[in-house]
Amino acid sequence: MSGPITETAPLSLCTREPYVPADRLVAEMVPPPRFDSVRFDTYIPDHNQPSQTDAVRVLSGFAAGLGGAHATGAGKRGLFGFGRAKAAKVPAGPRGVYLDGGYGVGKTHLLASLWHATPAEPALKAFGTFVELTNLVGALGFQKTVQTLSGHRLLCIDEFELDDPGDTVLVSTLLGKLVDAGVALAATSNTLPGKLGEGRFAAADFLREIQGLSAHFRALRIDGEDYRHRGLPEAPPPFSDEQVTKTAYATEGSSLDDFPHLLEHLARVHPSRYGALTDGLKAVCLTDVQPVPDQSTALRLVVLADRLYDREVPVLASGLPFDRLFSEEMLNGGYRKKYFRAISRLTALARDAGRLAGH
Repeated sequence: MSGPITETAPLSLCTREPYVPADRLVAEMVPPPRFDSVRFDTYIPDHNQPSQTDAVRVLSGFAAGLGGAHATGAGKRGLFGFGRAKAAKVPAGPRGVYLDGGYGVGKTHLLASLWHATPAEPALKAFGTFVELTNLVGALGFQKTVQTLSGHRLLCIDEFELDDPGDTVLVSTLLGKLVDAGVALAATSNTLPGKLGEGRFAAADFLREIQGLSAHFRALRIDGEDYRHRGLPEAPPPFSDEQVTKTAYATEGSSLDDFPHLLEHLARVHPSRYGALTDGLKAVCLTDVQPVPDQSTALRLVVLADRLYDREVPVLASGLPFDRLFSEEMLNGGYRKKYFRAISRLTALARDAGRLAGH
């Protein structure tokens, strides 16, 4: 007979305050675990949405064209590596592709597939979210970031967002220098390049920078519905506090936290460390989920939801269902697409967590 089932005390996110050195931020600029094995041929387009099939075709050609030798200065080639080496600056025109579409149409899958398909060593390709890119600049400094990324053949930026004028100027200047160095760019977002910042605070103050950024990209529109819920049941209802606690104690490598206390803790940890905050976790268990009280807290929760989703960490929760996290005002405001993405991803993780509780 087997021995009795032993329960160990779960971990707590609220006790973690990780330190992340700058070299780790650079080393981790690769597709996250959820997208480590995706490829163009594993993307399942919705045949009612021809733009999805078109995106695969265009991006496959884009990747194939990046096979030429990367060089800077006098040795640069065109974006797709064809043509004779030019002594002049990189030719004018779009230096990248921009995948625009709603949440859940597979943009990150396609972006990661592009990274994998590009014929270059991993050290010559970088993949990260917009937030991770700005965090890298904060950790390394602007000039060192330019120096570090200028030797790359491709920079992929997921969830491209411009939430304040400072980030706009920063990223605009960075991408401009990388384009001059011969780096190809690819990005995803829920907003077309020329519309970035629309509906956001102080949008008029950095419209000029936004328009300048859009010139770097060829926009590819990807239509469709959220694949995470395509043909799937609605999000599971929340569990009871007792069920969540019992599951946390019975699941090795899980964390257990009170949701309001976790939100308070996130304010004390820089978002660049949220990935490290989840290191080693097999599941996140939360009790007493409540509406998020304010916009700053909501945006921090969005970053945490992204990191959990990237790492495929299921989330078991009690209290309110995740589609009631954000107020109507938030869901109708300038950050609404971020909030809808977070709801979509947390719902998917909640569905994954059902098996932990025997559902």
